Amino acid sequence: MGGTYTGSMIKGLTVVKPVPSAAAWERLSALFSALGFEPGRGWSDDQGKGAPFLAPLGNTEFVTGRAPAVPELLVEVTHLDTVRDVVSRWLQAEVRTEDLSSRIGEIQDTHWKSRMFTATLAEGLEFGFWERTDVLAGVPVALEGDLSADGMRFGIVVARWNAVITDRLLQGALDCILRSGGKRADTDIVRVSGAWEVPAAARMMADLTNGNGGRKYDAIITLGCLLRGETAHYEAIYNEAARGIGQSQQDTGVPHAFGVLTCETLEQALNRAGVKAGNKGFEAASAAIEMVSIARKLGHGAADQHAGSGPAAADAVNAEIAAFSQREAGAQ
Repeated sequence: MGGTYTGSMIKGLTVVKPVPSAAAWERLSALFSALGFEPGRGWSDDQGKGAPFLAPLGNTEFVTGRAPAVPELLVEVTHLDTVRDVVSRWLQAEVRTEDLSSRIGEIQDTHWKSRMFTATLAEGLEFGFWERTDVLAGVPVALEGDLSADGMRFGIVVARWNAVITDRLLQGALDCILRSGGKRADTDIVRVSGAWEVPAAARMMADLTNGNGGRKYDAIITLGCLLRGETAHYEAIYNEAARGIGQSQQDTGVPHAFGVLTCETLEQALNRAGVKAGNKGFEAASAAIEMVSIARKLGHGAADQHAGSGPAAADAVNAEIAAFSQREAGAQ
């Protein structure tokens, strides 16, 4: 070779573990879905099948000398107590009550600034679930948005098509705004026929101004639902809806939250509208609130909420960021 390649060629890490039966395979798949793993592309043939579950981060660790007293498979989580409750309930349906204590341990503190419990989910399949006790460990100092909607003004565009879904998304969005301190009087709703019309209405709302020369709305929340049919109509509508909403956000500088569902079936859409997988309308509103908060901290909010622009305003923003960084550094 004429030189040394120094870039990374690694894309991911996969651990393959066999399970004792097809029934156990099905039950484990259900558990990992409930814990929040992202399902990957599985495989199946006449000799077996596999179900990948994806995590945001994967590591492999080599040790020499004394081996750590932990299972081979470690899963870092948040809300460890909740995770243990989920795993415990799952095991209660799998094993006899008198065997439960031998299959799942109590949460224990470790010497590496964490808490952990172990669980044997199947024969030869032991997991350690752990959570950092220092929540700021490894987290860079960053300016983040708050989830307080106090004083914020929102425009919501919701499609009537597939109303059984979009009405649930709308209720989720309103629930989030009100729970976060926003006011119903500061939230305007526009209904359009379908997802195709959502971007145009979003742009109209984003362009509206108030009496002080600023934007009328701090953020736009877009809600809709597309279900795949037997033609390419689904892809055409989705692509244009996503492009139009993104273009409106870029052109106006007003944050747009994307709450347009794209699902294969009505059941999938119902699950994402509050039945099983949370409410995507609630999540879209939460994202909108956070983006408005970030915009205000960076000095890019509505004109009537910020005094002036130019060097003086920039200095004020820089001072706010510096103060935030000092507080974060002190917390660490």
